[in-house]
Amino acid sequence: MPSGSKVEIMPPLFITIGEIVAPHGYRGAVRVLPLTDFPQRFLTMATATVNNGKKKETYTIERADRHKQFILLKFNEIKDLDAAERLRGAFIEVPREEVVPLPPGRYYIFDVIGLKVWSEDGTYLGELNDVFQTGANDVYSILTADGKEILIPALKEVVKMIDIPGGRMVVKLPEGLL
Repeated sequence: MPSGSKVEIMPPLFITIGEIVAPHGYRGAVRVLPLTDFPQRFLTMATATVNNGKKKETYTIERADRHKQFILLKFNEIKDLDAAERLRGAFIEVPREEVVPLPPGRYYIFDVIGLKVWSEDGTYLGELNDVFQTGANDVYSILTADGKEILIPALKEVVKMIDIPGGRMVVKLPEGLL
């Protein structure tokens, strides 16, 4: 691994935490499918940034409630069913600095995508380009310089170091993986 090399990883400025899937009622509320591990955050938010793919608008949250697997949001600025219908399919985002902090040793997927991956012996393996959530443990997909894929289990005995600011990860490859 070259010493002194600096990798510039640009984290996303906004993180998607929910999708507006439908209006709810005729007074302008919307039904939101949470896309976060922390859906309770909707219940304490004062505003929401809504991105419909063409523009972002910030709305004031008048009320937030849980309803089955959804969150119901009523925005002050949305007064009726037609206005709520226009929000269908839009995403609710938060600035990167407002994500819920994770405990030490835990990382958001968007933080590890793009990391340069090295073996313990200093061999450059490639770039982490995807994360598969299998249930038992995540699996990191590393794309090599020649376009091949290496699948690495995201286990403590395999992933030895993650350096988000430095843009790199060091792994101990299991016997016979390559």
